[in-house]
Amino acid sequence: MGVAAVAATIVLIQVFRPQEPLSLSGVVLVDDSDPRKQTPIPDAAVTATAGPETASAMSDVSGLFHVRLPAKVRRQELLLRVVHSGYKPLEMTERAEGEIVVARMRSSAPPATISTRKAETVIGNVRVRYSGKATATTNIGVVVDTFDVNNKGNTPCGEVPPCSPDSRWKAAMQSYSVDAGEGNELRNVRLSCIAGPCPFTRIASEIPSTDKRKLNVQVMDWSDTATFLLEAEVSQTRISDVIRQSYPAIFGSTMSFTLPPGAEGPSIEAELNGSDIVFPLGPDLIVSWANCSVKASENQGNLFRCELKAGYRFK
Repeated sequence: MGVAAVAATIVLIQVFRPQEPLSLSGVVLVDDSDPRKQTPIPDAAVTATAGPETASAMSDVSGLFHVRLPAKVRRQELLLRVVHSGYKPLEMTERAEGEIVVARMRSSAPPATISTRKAETVIGNVRVRYSGKATATTNIGVVVDTFDVNNKGNTPCGEVPPCSPDSRWKAAMQSYSVDAGEGNELRNVRLSCIAGPCPFTRIASEIPSTDKRKLNVQVMDWSDTATFLLEAEVSQTRISDVIRQSYPAIFGSTMSFTLPPGAEGPSIEAELNGSDIVFPLGPDLIVSWANCSVKASENQGNLFRCELKAGYRFK
């Protein structure tokens, strides 16, 4: 009796457990036989209808959309309607099984004729200009200096440090420091014994400061006086603004380009009917001859996409 009650409880939990809503995902693209011209269509209104149930969403800058449907429409056919100004309305029948939906929309603009093409403004030699930070390290000088380690050889240590490595002879310790100056670094430091009984010397330590501006060295000598040579390069690192230029990828009436993270002041340079003009993008991405959008990526930079307005064409 007790076993049956437990089993019944389990069945009730399984039957009445609420189901998760169904999420339908897809992308809205331009309908073209050339895959490179199937560019995303942002701000398209997507409506999914299954019987009395309706859900809507807008495509983002990459054409992506998500529609959340009640769980009860699962395994049912639904009608997907996509609307965007400048394109013919699109209706599709889909199965609500979680497949990726690719909605391709055709332009509602009439095909260009020879006469209309002659009246269009021709845009050519398109470039993208922006500024970015550049770090340049320059060698501005060198350090060349000598110092002596004074000592008398063959003097028994007597267990009073410092002593030679074998603890037999009295040794001398000599410290030396160098400063590259404010904002500078010491690079390629070389310290060598150049005179005296060099085989009986040892560099005890070389300690650079955290910012590499200063260096402290300590040398031990357990024979007669020895001379050391210290050499280093003094470098300075500067950060400056550098103007950079790139070229967009153009397919049909759409051009795409990316800018690296940190790019500033982007503008588009182009020839309009033979005249070279600069068009600053600004934060609102306003260009007189195109509708532009941007998709931000934290690591890969920003992807810009511009679609020509009516009356313009790329050369």
